[in-house]
Amino acid sequence: MVGKLTCWDGKEIELPDVKAWQFQYGRGTPCDSFLLTCLWEPEKEDLLAEAVTFTAMENGEIVFTGVVDECERGWDPNGGFLTVSGRSMAARLLDNEALGMEYQTATWQDILRDHVTPYGIQALPGANLPAVPGFVVETGSSEWQVVYEFCRYYGGVTPRFDRLGRLVVGPWPEGERLKLRENGAVTALTLRDQRYGVLSQVLVRDRTTEAVQTVENTDFLRRGGMCRRVLTMPGKSTYQAMRWSGDYQISRSREELRQMELELPGSFLAWPGDLVELSPRYPVGQGLWRVAEMTCALDESGLHTKLILGVPDALQ
Repeated sequence: MVGKLTCWDGKEIELPDVKAWQFQYGRGTPCDSFLLTCLWEPEKEDLLAEAVTFTAMENGEIVFTGVVDECERGWDPNGGFLTVSGRSMAARLLDNEALGMEYQTATWQDILRDHVTPYGIQALPGANLPAVPGFVVETGSSEWQVVYEFCRYYGGVTPRFDRLGRLVVGPWPEGERLKLRENGAVTALTLRDQRYGVLSQVLVRDRTTEAVQTVENTDFLRRGGMCRRVLTMPGKSTYQAMRWSGDYQISRSREELRQMELELPGSFLAWPGDLVELSPRYPVGQGLWRVAEMTCALDESGLHTKLILGVPDALQ
C-alpha cells in the first residue's frame, strides 16, 4: 500500500511504510472513508498540517481518492506513529451548505454548475436525468443533499464517487462477476431477511386538491407485507412528482429487505455495485447478489474484506 498526501499548494508528501489500514466504500451514503497508520520519524519540516487530499495505490492501481480530515503523529512505547484519516471527495459536498433557491426548471447541468463544480469536483457523463420543474433547494441542505435528491428522487439513480474522486451518476456497470464456488474461501456468512420498515403501499396526497396517487410494492404485498405510509405533498403537485415521491419511498425501503454479509480473506476483492455469485455449495444465499458496501483492511489478523450484499434489483 502506497499513500500520498497533496497539500493546498500542490506539494506532495509520500507516506512512510504503512503498517495498518482500513477502507470503507458504499453506494454514496454513508461517505466512503479511510484510516492509515504508518511508521513515523519526524523531519525538519512538518508539512502534514498543510495536507488537503489523499490518494492510495495498491499494486499500481488507485484504490482511494479523498480529503484529509485528521493527521496524528507522535510516540508511544512501540515507537513513532502517524495516523491519517478522512473521507471520499463526497465530503466536499457534505461539508458545504447549499444556498436556498427555487429553479423554474432544473436540469442536471444546472445542478453541476451550482452545486458540484465550484468545489473542484469532476463529474463523469452518466444517466439521462430528467429536467425537474419547480425544483427547490431547501435552506440548510448540504450540497450533497441537493445532488442526491435530484438524482435519486427524480432520476432513480444513486450518485456516488469513484476511486479517482469523480462524481458518477449512472447505472452500475454489468462487468465481471465475483464467483464464489465450491473452493471459494468464505470465512463468515450471514443472511438476513428484514421485513420491518419495508413499505407495501404509499398514498401520496396533494395538500390542495386532495388528489391521491397510490404506489404499491407488489412483490412485498404478494409476500404478505402490510405497511402503508401516507405522504402529503405541497399544494398543486404534478402527477409525475407525486409518482416520483411514492416510488422513491418504496424503493428505499426495499434496499434492506434481504441482505447478505460475507467475510473473505484478501483485499479489494469486489467494489460497490459489483455482482457476486454464490454457488449451490452454500446452504443459504445461493444466487446473484450486488455489493452494497465493502470494507477492506490490513490489521493484526491480516488482509480481509467484508461485503454487504443486496438483491440486485433493489440497489439502484
